[in-house]
Amino acid sequence: MARPLRIEYQGGCYHVINRGNYRRNLFYEQGAAASFETTLGQASERFGWEIHAYVIMRNHFHLAVRLGEPNLSEGMRWLQATWIRRYNRFRGLVGKPFQDRYKALVVAPAGGGFKAVCDYIHLNPVRAKAVNAAEVLTYPWSSLPKWAEKGRPSWLVPETVLGQEGGLPDTNRGWVRYVQTLVERGQREAGRSREALSRGWCIGDADFRAQMKQRMEERGLKLEESAVRGLEPEERRKEREADWEQKLRACALAAGLDPDGTNSKKSAPEKVLLAAMLKQTTPVTNAWLAERLDMGAPASVSQYIRRLSLQDDGPGRVRRLLSRVKP
Repeated sequence: MARPLRIEYQGGCYHVINRGNYRRNLFYEQGAAASFETTLGQASERFGWEIHAYVIMRNHFHLAVRLGEPNLSEGMRWLQATWIRRYNRFRGLVGKPFQDRYKALVVAPAGGGFKAVCDYIHLNPVRAKAVNAAEVLTYPWSSLPKWAEKGRPSWLVPETVLGQEGGLPDTNRGWVRYVQTLVERGQREAGRSREALSRGWCIGDADFRAQMKQRMEERGLKLEESAVRGLEPEERRKEREADWEQKLRACALAAGLDPDGTNSKKSAPEKVLLAAMLKQTTPVTNAWLAERLDMGAPASVSQYIRRLSLQDDGPGRVRRLLSRVKP
């Protein structure tokens, strides 16, 4: 299976997740969580990471990481390999405790997305029913009880959770207030899923997602070939359709058409023209075109495009308009 894309850049923020093989209770074994916590600190110092939140659960971990350099893959390779060697040596085992490489969602640093990820991580023990919301500070394998401790390690950075919680101070009073709001949030959200913060490939608004796609294109990568790898089917569908919508609007602009105000006739020339342009430049499906442009049955889309291709200047017109489409 092809590996999912890693978009890495200086200052990049990520929600990193991995699970134990066969979802085994990997970190409940003696010393496993403490060893991983120690190795995480060593990795953060070694690779210049800022850890804004983390939690180690019985069979998986979550990290909210900001990079000093584009080295997430290198750092995660060292973190996991080093911990695996220690884990296996202590138990006299061989093999791979983790089920896969790891999952990393790139997160917008502003706009509340990274803060939401940090809160999600801190509340993970509550969602897993390891503790109730009022006892969240008692869960030991989390960044939350470490924040207000004296001698907090330099790689634990409170900037996100305090700054975006109304600019709270990095003091005991500030952390008491943050925990209070976190507990209230956990009580309100008891039993509610927050899968959007742990699925897909990107967490952020449309502008941020467009920026990340641009970074991919600058590296010669395409969403169809890279970013959709490893995504859940529903997430993959959403990403593909978002790309098709973006391309549709670019084609409409080049052709001087309104993509939201086309003729009501199913075989209207402007609809067929837009469909033909998308078919030549994307793997768009007939079903999506038929629904988006109101062209009737999916099979009709191919018939309309074929008729256009048989017109004297049909193919030439499509080529000329595509040459005006900005990448």
